[in-house]
Amino acid sequence: MISTKSLSESSNLTSIPPTHITIPNNDQLAVLEHSQQLQIPIIDFSLLTSSDPDQRSKTIAELGKACQDWGFFMVINHGVRENLMSEVIEGCRGFFDLSEEEKVEFKGEHVLDPIRYGTSFNALVEKAFYWRDYLKVLVQFHHSHHFPHKPSGFSEIALEYLKKTREVAVMILEGISKSLELEENYIYKTLNLDSGLQVFVANLYPPCPQPELTMGMPPHSDHGLLTLLIQNGIGGLQIQHKGNWLNVNPIPNSFLVNTGDHLEILSNGKYKSVVHRAIVNNNETRISVGIANGPALEAVVSPASKLVESQSPAFVGMKYKDYMQLQQSNNLCVKSIMDSLRI
Repeated sequence: MISTKSLSESSNLTSIPPTHITIPNNDQLAVLEHSQQLQIPIIDFSLLTSSDPDQRSKTIAELGKACQDWGFFMVINHGVRENLMSEVIEGCRGFFDLSEEEKVEFKGEHVLDPIRYGTSFNALVEKAFYWRDYLKVLVQFHHSHHFPHKPSGFSEIALEYLKKTREVAVMILEGISKSLELEENYIYKTLNLDSGLQVFVANLYPPCPQPELTMGMPPHSDHGLLTLLIQNGIGGLQIQHKGNWLNVNPIPNSFLVNTGDHLEILSNGKYKSVVHRAIVNNNETRISVGIANGPALEAVVSPASKLVESQSPAFVGMKYKDYMQLQQSNNLCVKSIMDSLRI
């Protein structure tokens, strides 16, 4: 299948092919009319990790409220150097700028292949394709890993970035554990984050001649616990909040963090995984890099035992590996896989 980038760069492209129409003409406009700007929660990482117990306690409470009310927040003062974040974006741009012959070398066949390059979400099962190319790399902590060896230097930058974002994610998860009145290391220990999975996802959304007729990614929630996202300054991320779609305009040098399905399961439904989507535009290329931080592949994720003492469990447990395979092998549809686990 031709990549979205190649399609976008076709000299005679004035309208999108019927194969890429994912939205009836009036649907997108009707939703966007209700888009509004609200103050998305901001978490100061330096206060979350402060040695001042009062300051930390206050920030943990803010974090819990953000997870409960939004499932989404921006993280500032996180300590990851700004030029590393820029270098990762540029490394991804360099990868997508490779020739199709070079990129197809990294085309995986299975959703759990360690490296997978492709277009849309799952072109094997979709009737209409999304306006997106992607690179996914699965990384298990303490294991040796290999990124694409092209472009030069990309692998080293990406692995350093994964290490730094993992440190941030672990500290946020400690705060979330505390906010749920669990032991600080409950999530880390119970889900065996020592062997936890990180999924590096680079997304390329090229200019689209008819952005009102297609999407970069459909409404969906993420598998895993937390996703940390950065982008190249071009907007396109929208989150669903109280029935409205909100445009996300990030603070420079911040992480956009959304809670995943497995945090909703572990919290027994107290913290909801946020539904989000990517829209496209007709004149600029958007690049985003998301790092999904999940449990160990073999970990079974169930509601925390302490959280079901006073109420029934809301979900049945499932091995993380099985959940990922189910979600990534099917059409991406809001929370359909997680909903199948509800009791």
